[in-house]
Amino acid sequence: MTDTPKDGERIAKRIARAGRASRREAERLIEAGRVRVNGKPIDSPALNVTDRDRIEVDGELLAEAEAARLWRYHKPTGLVTTARDEKGRPTVFDRLPPELPRVMSVGRLDLNSEGLLLLTNDGELKRRLELPSTGWTRKYRVRAKGTPTEADLAPLERGITIEGERFRPMSVTLDRQQGANCWLTIGLREGKNREIRRALAEIGLDVNRLIRVSYGPFQLGELATGAVEEIKPKILRDQLGVKAVPQKEQRAKTKPAANPSKSLRRRR
Repeated sequence: MTDTPKDGERIAKRIARAGRASRREAERLIEAGRVRVNGKPIDSPALNVTDRDRIEVDGELLAEAEAARLWRYHKPTGLVTTARDEKGRPTVFDRLPPELPRVMSVGRLDLNSEGLLLLTNDGELKRRLELPSTGWTRKYRVRAKGTPTEADLAPLERGITIEGERFRPMSVTLDRQQGANCWLTIGLREGKNREIRRALAEIGLDVNRLIRVSYGPFQLGELATGAVEEIKPKILRDQLGVKAVPQKEQRAKTKPAANPSKSLRRRR
């Protein structure tokens, strides 16, 4: 059991620690009347709860808060990073191994992007890792159609405005030219929706492959496409100050299923 302060903690934080939703999503659930405490519906997140309180979300008893855990996942292309997709497209969560607990993604990768996606069972950790103030760089290997010069890339390094939206400066390295395509390494400290694709399109480059290779200190490395691997508790403690999961609860590397269709598990 995770210790709760004597005077309790905010209900949205408690829901987030249980891995049911991020804190912001929990607040929306509360406002929608989908949360009950001790049998009574609540409509405001301005409520402290303790381990003695019975909390239900959508009629289901909220699970006991577990120690925060984090996984690396090598997302393939063709999956959306949402729990449900209104267009019926396959999601990241449909393809995860069935033995994983309920998890949330740290940020997103769009349908046609691939590479490192962090997953966590803890909404507070998710929120912490997504905040720009964390200061962690997300690095990407990008293939784009075009033959840019250093001068062409300079606006990205200064920061660029597209349709009134300001993108913060990026680090950009031109790695090589390969026929009609170039390969770039790009670093961001804040990821907005389709930021790299939009920024490169603004300077005349058409992205045709985008791979996230790192998120702060966490690297994609040699992790196979579709594979999931839990980050060791010691690394979480050293990098984030997160309390370690007891050794007996650790799960080692999880390989992609031989037949994904037999191991689909939607996380709601």
